[in-house]
Amino acid sequence: MNEINYENYYWQNETVRLRAMLPEDWENHYEDLFDSIARRRLQYEIELPPTALHEKHNTEMFSNFDPKTGRLMFVIEALDGLPVGAFNLNSIDERNGTFSIGMQIGGKFRSKGYGTAAMRLLLDYAFNERRLNKYYGSVIEDNIASATMLKKLGCIQEGVRRQQIYTSGRYWDEIFYGLTRDEFNSKFER
Repeated sequence: MNEINYENYYWQNETVRLRAMLPEDWENHYEDLFDSIARRRLQYEIELPPTALHEKHNTEMFSNFDPKTGRLMFVIEALDGLPVGAFNLNSIDERNGTFSIGMQIGGKFRSKGYGTAAMRLLLDYAFNERRLNKYYGSVIEDNIASATMLKKLGCIQEGVRRQQIYTSGRYWDEIFYGLTRDEFNSKFER
């Protein structure tokens, strides 16, 4: 295959490049399933021990943007092609123009700006290519890194459900954030 010129590629910025999840990506994602703290912050629960067979099946199912899944799954790569995480556009409600995003950055790649850069690309796509109007998401109260990232992107805290999530032997607050297309475009001067 010829070397790809990414100079005019929409799905890239100064920090990351996004691509479709492929069946062979299962191993990278499988490794991330062993980070129980990160998984609890993403799923709001402690998951059962991962199995390679289950992860191969999930990765296959979400590969190549299969529309039947209701999710657009991406791999986040550093500009040198190294996979640093994965995320998805989900819960898309075309009628009301709303959507959410789920993400996990690999442990050794956190706090390097990859998540924020990837989110900015996907938010731009959702707002300015898909014509969606509002991103919504939530974080468990101890997920300071994700809350900080959402605020950097211009998200506004919209509410708190007190003691909504039970995990790790206690109840945790769930903090809700939102961002409209106008707020995003104003912040990033589109």
